Amino acid sequence: MIIVTRLDRTRFAVNPDLIERIQASPDTTLHMVDDRVYVVVEDLDVVIDLIVAYRARVLGAAHSLTSQTGA
Repeated sequence: MIIVTRLDRTRFAVNPDLIERIQASPDTTLHMVDDRVYVVVEDLDVVIDLIVAYRARVLGAAHSLTSQTGA
């Protein structure tokens, strides 16, 4: 999950695997696969960086688990 901020400054977590596309015009909007749309404070580049960091954490955790089990 990544944490983003609505325009009213409330924060929420979203599963980045369910984001279909991200648009900045001028507000950043997350368009989800279930057709929901979220408008967030974070810039497009920041959201992408959050997704990249999330995926790196997932890969790191998977690598750690396989190293522990010897797989």
